[in-house]
Amino acid sequence: MTADVGAQMRKGVVEYCVLGLLSREPMYGWQLSDALIQAGLIASIGTLYPLLGRLRDNGWVSTFEQPSESGPVRKYYRLTDAGSVQLERFRAQWAPFARVVTGIVGEERP
Repeated sequence: MTADVGAQMRKGVVEYCVLGLLSREPMYGWQLSDALIQAGLIASIGTLYPLLGRLRDNGWVSTFEQPSESGPVRKYYRLTDAGSVQLERFRAQWAPFARVVTGIVGEERP
């Protein structure tokens, strides 16, 4: 059996990527999915909503509704204070972790 290494890596960080996007501005689901699909982090919008539900259940994001100029009311997601704390914890650990992994699995040495 061949493991999809990329899928496993994405699975580990996509929640924090959502928190990172929401730290910039509140976004509705389609915006989030578009950004994540463009970045190659998720395959479809269908994978996003369960993730957003987990983030909301954890208290890391909250929702609000806002009328849309081009259709029905949209549900927006925004980062909570607890979500900001989690994102900062991730940021503090990410760079050192990435350096260690790169040092171990980086370029082959002769």
